[in-house]
Amino acid sequence: MILCNNCVLDNFSVPDITFDDSGMCNYCNNFYKVISKNWYPNKEGEKKFNQILNQIKKDGKNKEYDCIIGLSGGIDSSYLTLKAKDWGLRPLVVHVDAGWNSELAVSNIEKIIKHTGFDLHTEVIDWDVMRRLQLAYLKSGVSNQDVPQDHIFFSTLYKYSTKNKINYSISGGNISTESILPDVWLGPAMDAISLKEIFKKFGEGSLKNYRTISFFQYYFWYPFVNKLTTIRPLNYMPYNKEIAKIELEKIGFKNYKGKHGESIFTKFFQEYYLPKKFKIDKRKAHLSSLILSNQITREEALKELKELPYDPKKINEIIEFICKKLEITQSEFEKLLKIPNRKYEDYKNWTNRRKILTTLNTIYKNITGKKIKIYS
Repeated sequence: MILCNNCVLDNFSVPDITFDDSGMCNYCNNFYKVISKNWYPNKEGEKKFNQILNQIKKDGKNKEYDCIIGLSGGIDSSYLTLKAKDWGLRPLVVHVDAGWNSELAVSNIEKIIKHTGFDLHTEVIDWDVMRRLQLAYLKSGVSNQDVPQDHIFFSTLYKYSTKNKINYSISGGNISTESILPDVWLGPAMDAISLKEIFKKFGEGSLKNYRTISFFQYYFWYPFVNKLTTIRPLNYMPYNKEIAKIELEKIGFKNYKGKHGESIFTKFFQEYYLPKKFKIDKRKAHLSSLILSNQITREEALKELKELPYDPKKINEIIEFICKKLEITQSEFEKLLKIPNRKYEDYKNWTNRRKILTTLNTIYKNITGKKIKIYS
């Protein structure tokens, strides 16, 4: 096994990794040469964000809300919501309950809303359709088992932005803690073509009460007709997760152990299912991102990776809970773990449409000198 000498990615868990003559991987090189150019944890970022902030307030002056925030209860979105109050924004806060909220997440969301005074709309997803869709994904054998949750989170967010004529979506996504995530690990969550294909092959019943976003809506309708723009404020400041936790604790927020502790399924999926079935330890990507943003050292990351990604004393209890929620036996769950692994590309998807869109974008750039930013 070859390990990058700068981060903690290796050629065993990341098939498409390459190394330069110095031993640095292509993901680190891409961060330094490309991604970091859009990261402003300095005075320049403060200046740029103040301009964006003024524009948001100006465009939303005569509206009930000037932006929308999706609040999961995790560190990033919670801290972002807290900061939105400091910035004087008037967001509609939307939380999507897909059936996997931890009790701590619910409590933390209540504390955030109480402190900020923001309007919160909680959308409770039909559990029966979520259960059937998640079972279909488990039967499909693909690695990204979080698609059913992620897709409905964003489709709901876009629904409320349209309903309330909101043009700015404020996202907690950030380069500081999420600059590295190998594409070969997980397929895109917003691909409704893939989602419907997997449900058609492995699901039961219909997706009648599950809202999806089409390719046309995602790449054309929302960004160009509805003029919805995604802003990531945490990229314009020296965002540090540990400092964010301290700030949140001041209002009674209680921290989770590990990443995505707000969702019982996501925590199980990332800490147990991926390493067990696909030999993918997402901690390697998370820790590598923190190394690149100088929040931890490589030695600290390597030390953490020596520990199991899950708590061996609690994992059986969690698996039992997952099986009960999905209405399957533990024996059936074990069989699902053993079915052949599949790739995102093994099912009908939007890849060809994206290639056409990228080609058209390149032609447009060559003619006009301008590039249309692909919506994300």
